[in-house]
Amino acid sequence: MRSLQGRVAVVTGGTKGVGRGIAAELAAQGARVFVTGRSIREGPHDETKIVGIRCDHRDDREVVNAFERVATESSAIDVLVNNVWGGYEQMMEGGVFTWSKPFWEQPIWRWDAMFAAGVRAHYFASQLAARSMVARQSGLIVNLSFWSAQKRIGNVAYGVSKAATDKMTADMAEELRSYGVAVVSLYPGMVRTEKVMEAAAWLDLSNSESPEFIGRAISALAADQDVMRHTGKVLVAAQLGIDYGFSDIDGKTPRPLKLDEV
Repeated sequence: MRSLQGRVAVVTGGTKGVGRGIAAELAAQGARVFVTGRSIREGPHDETKIVGIRCDHRDDREVVNAFERVATESSAIDVLVNNVWGGYEQMMEGGVFTWSKPFWEQPIWRWDAMFAAGVRAHYFASQLAARSMVARQSGLIVNLSFWSAQKRIGNVAYGVSKAATDKMTADMAEELRSYGVAVVSLYPGMVRTEKVMEAAAWLDLSNSESPEFIGRAISALAADQDVMRHTGKVLVAAQLGIDYGFSDIDGKTPRPLKLDEV
């Protein structure tokens, strides 16, 4: 059953990976979806309800233009999914894998990328979307985050930027609560993105999630008339699958990870 008919969603960084799956599932549930990305194909995508808007979220002017276009082509934004992120580029430098290096050996561009194309991009997109949500006294903002906010995974910059995302979620939720706008951080598990599947032979994917599964979690939140009970919280996609009763596209129900398992 299509539960998001008549709703409008914006998914940032939706060209591929988790963002692509989120956009596809929101559209499958009936929402009209605008997807931003630096390399995304402009305009309507085939017969889906997805519209691509080319946008570099490090460029404020492009972001403003993207949201102005959404405002022109739709009534309002009901759901904003902040998925765009930076810092995953150039894992190898000079033949060396730098991702897991200690902070004093990390390239400083990675910190800048995670905040400019990640945390700051989420903040600015939320500013632009929140204005119409506040006026309508309704809306949902989902910030994609990860367990690295709570334990060291990968590198210092990754943990700090994700922790900043979760703190931003909590504080935004406080300011938006009286306007009926919910803000949550959402943790995926191991997601079968294109990059992950390139290394599938070396990974245990028995408890993994499809990109669309994350979209189902967000669809369930968007359709929940009592979504405000979640506002300000960190939510785990696999736990939402259990709570709301949805499965992955392969019919499986991923098991929620505990912090010590991540």
